[in-house]
Amino acid sequence: MQAFENYLTNAVYSVFREELSLDKEEWQETIKTSSVRLQWDPDHDPFGKKLDRKAIQIGLRNEFIRSFAKQDILKIENISDFVREQHEILNAGQIDALMTPLEKPLIFRDKILNKKLQIKVDNT
Repeated sequence: MQAFENYLTNAVYSVFREELSLDKEEWQETIKTSSVRLQWDPDHDPFGKKLDRKAIQIGLRNEFIRSFAKQDILKIENISDFVREQHEILNAGQIDALMTPLEKPLIFRDKILNKKLQIKVDNT
């Protein structure tokens, strides 16, 4: 988790966003040298239909791709058989039998990072 947070802390949006603290010229200079790029993409349901919620996408290069490859990966697991099974269940129309993860928004302790990522924090 610490590595992921580090990527996001160092990330620059791949598209200029006025609501952030950089002006367009500063962003253009920053994006040239950034080793981490960030964008929000639509998430998808099991049928591939776009959802209203967004999923984060990051691109790594330079020192970040090296640390990702050499230090940050904790485990690689082949889940091909599981994916094939789930695809068969989907094709059989048994949507209720699909095994999907329980997902919830990731809220960071770092309030500046939450603001940068435009994550709404419920303070209730």
